[in-house]
Amino acid sequence: MNLTPMPVSQVQVVLSDCSAHDAGLLFDTLCTCFSSDRCVGEEPHEADRDRPTVWTGTFDLLDDPAHPTGHPHEPHPVPLSGPVLADVQGSPLAVRHLREALEESFTVQEVGAIPGDQEVQVQLVLEGRAARTPFTRTTG
Repeated sequence: MNLTPMPVSQVQVVLSDCSAHDAGLLFDTLCTCFSSDRCVGEEPHEADRDRPTVWTGTFDLLDDPAHPTGHPHEPHPVPLSGPVLADVQGSPLAVRHLREALEESFTVQEVGAIPGDQEVQVQLVLEGRAARTPFTRTTG
């Protein structure tokens, strides 16, 4: 078996334990930050409701000429219907940058990691964050 390592700038994201809608929200959020094999608005579909479904996406964290900062969007909380399990694999630096992008819109908790020199695999639980309501002072 020939396992070819991923390019240093690429991160593979595998989502499970979530609805197709939540997977779409997560991938859309990442697609606004990084180049991907997915497109914004591409709706994931469940193949069989009686079996677990996983969704995968590959994200390239090299600076995109259209988005030289790597984070072209205004961070905003994204509501999810429940926790989502994400397995993230790539170079340590790329995985860290992807996690930072996720933390702009979701609550992120690391629940497992397999460290390595060239590649790491991190298991994250992502939860949605409700939009903050601006504080308004009432006088009375």
